[in-house]
Amino acid sequence: MGQLSLFDADEFYEFPKDLLEYRENFIDMDEADLLKNHLFQTVKWEQRTQKMYDKEVITPRLTAWYGDDRKSHGTADSNASVNNSWTPELLLLKERIEKEFGYRFNGVLLNLYRNNNDSVAWHRDKESSYGKRPVIASVSLGQTRNFDFRKKDHHQSKYSLPLPNGSLLIMKGDLQENWEHRIAKSLLPMKERINLTFRLIREL
Repeated sequence: MGQLSLFDADEFYEFPKDLLEYRENFIDMDEADLLKNHLFQTVKWEQRTQKMYDKEVITPRLTAWYGDDRKSHGTADSNASVNNSWTPELLLLKERIEKEFGYRFNGVLLNLYRNNNDSVAWHRDKESSYGKRPVIASVSLGQTRNFDFRKKDHHQSKYSLPLPNGSLLIMKGDLQENWEHRIAKSLLPMKERINLTFRLIREL
């Protein structure tokens, strides 16, 4: 079985290719910079709230949802999200991923991490509208941030993968069933990062 290598400060781990696919230079650096700047300026960014320990808190990042007509989207930090129709740039990128990897998507959740204080907490993408073994294609633009993984029932098993500008990470198989992931806050100064997570939303 093919493997994907994940590194952190202390250990080396071979991540199975049936759970992750990774392409470091999926988008050319100049093209990635242009796309990041365009999305940063034109996307209808919103800051949402989520419920944590019976309290409503503001999410430490901005988000937006684009996709097929009449497709709504809900995430752990948003019970309802206004759907925006595909832009030409997002649609072209979706079609490129579909053609090269053979998957199908009908929406994309965009996350804007404005600086080192923006983050997303440990979670699994387990919404029922994704199906039992969802495929999520994640494109990173801008600032490199570490993408952390840990076993759902064994938090000591934690690994990190830096996601640089223009990289593509595809999560699939039983990853959302058995693993959690996050983007942590950083003690180092960070510039903007935009993350595009292409998904297939199923009718319930």
